[in-house]
Amino acid sequence: MDDMLNHPDALTRLRYVVHRLRAPGGCPWDMEQTHESLIPHVIEEAYEVAEAIRGGDPAQICDELGDILLQPVLHAEIASETGAFDLDQMAHGLTEKLIRRHPHVFGEASAATSDAVLSQWDAIKRVEKGTQHEGMLHGVGSGLPALMRGQKLQKKAARVGFDWPDAAPVFDKIREETAELEEAVQSGDKAHIEEEIGDLFFSVVNLARKLGIESESALAAANDKFVRRFHAMETLLRDQGKEFGKLSLAEMDEAWDAVKRAAAS
Repeated sequence: MDDMLNHPDALTRLRYVVHRLRAPGGCPWDMEQTHESLIPHVIEEAYEVAEAIRGGDPAQICDELGDILLQPVLHAEIASETGAFDLDQMAHGLTEKLIRRHPHVFGEASAATSDAVLSQWDAIKRVEKGTQHEGMLHGVGSGLPALMRGQKLQKKAARVGFDWPDAAPVFDKIREETAELEEAVQSGDKAHIEEEIGDLFFSVVNLARKLGIESESALAAANDKFVRRFHAMETLLRDQGKEFGKLSLAEMDEAWDAVKRAAAS
């Protein structure tokens, strides 16, 4: 038995296991991986962590975070094989960044609120990346899902004062965008319809932000609720001896309402 497999330090043991998986005689799948081939896995694992957190099971959260921990360790192992960087360099860089961007903790700066902290973080980040002379929204989350990016863009704009004072005007904006969408639908111009739907989405995301709700999480929860209710509706209709695909919309609506009432009781 390899003694390193029983090393008392969990992270040292993890690094060794990943090294062995990549080494000659290791796992064919792991040996084939590159930074590029792992991109889908990084994204997938992040979403699985989010799902576990929403589920609220600590054991599941721990398990999924463990899966996502594998990603930086594996990427560091791949990079170390060409001398690009290793896990220690990654950790060192992260630690130094955290120290630089928290001068209110590790230096003499002052930031008494979360908003002040975020503004300070952005200012330091822009200097570090040499983008302090670029627009405020330069490079914001271009790889993020659209809802998440929309909310992040709005947060950035709000930090420099481009924001409504409260949620009330956002409701007015949503009504305005809904009316414009109805007009676009009447025109039959598909490109215009798509544009107006996008504007409506953006306004709803803005409302969520003003109310302290993460749009991506809210829509994910709504999706999950729809799946649960649809499955319950299928079960109800099957128990009633009805064939789902042969029912009218009115019959399905009746079953859907029954499921909603049962869930609310």
